[in-house]
Amino acid sequence: MGKRAPLSRERVVTAAVELADEKGAAGISMRAIAARLGVEAMSLYNHVTGREDMLDGMVDTVFGEVELPSADIGWKRAMRERAVSLRAALTRHPWAVGLMDSRTTPGPATLRHHDAVIGVLRAGGFSVPMAAHAFSLIDSYLYGFVLQERSLPFSTPAELEEVAGEIFRDLPEDTHPHLTELAVEHALKPGYDYGAEFDFGLDLILDALRPDET
Repeated sequence: MGKRAPLSRERVVTAAVELADEKGAAGISMRAIAARLGVEAMSLYNHVTGREDMLDGMVDTVFGEVELPSADIGWKRAMRERAVSLRAALTRHPWAVGLMDSRTTPGPATLRHHDAVIGVLRAGGFSVPMAAHAFSLIDSYLYGFVLQERSLPFSTPAELEEVAGEIFRDLPEDTHPHLTELAVEHALKPGYDYGAEFDFGLDLILDALRPDET
């Protein structure tokens, strides 16, 4: 049997992230993480101070997976690529969406990420207040979309068709014509992907934003 790797903060946090990916943030406990690592729970306190410190590390891990925006490609393209990367990270770690901006002790990846976003906007001609407005608007849309996407009762075209069939089967005939029209002429068309709505909304926001410095 190979020698077990020594315990470290990185191993502890990684185990917590993996556990949360499987069971959600509510399933995170020192005992559960210790069991996953094959150690005693008390040994974890040599590397994290408790649950809040653990959450700080977990959020920082997710931010570390997000592509840092670069001013070299222009603010709009940079903000778009960063938003797509952050959405992908939140799709991999759905428990994180409600925690990303909740930490009072942000880690190095979190701070680096936020500084890079603001730096790209400032380099693109946004004033400090407008950079703050743009950052808030983009992330409010992004986090909201991820939450809505997670709550949908379908994830494939077949599941969508089944859900729609159940809804319309229980409705009186010829009622709700606009809802029926949207379903038949849009959502139930071959190739429909709800995720494409994200790109539409994101581009709308980015096209509406304007730097206020020349």
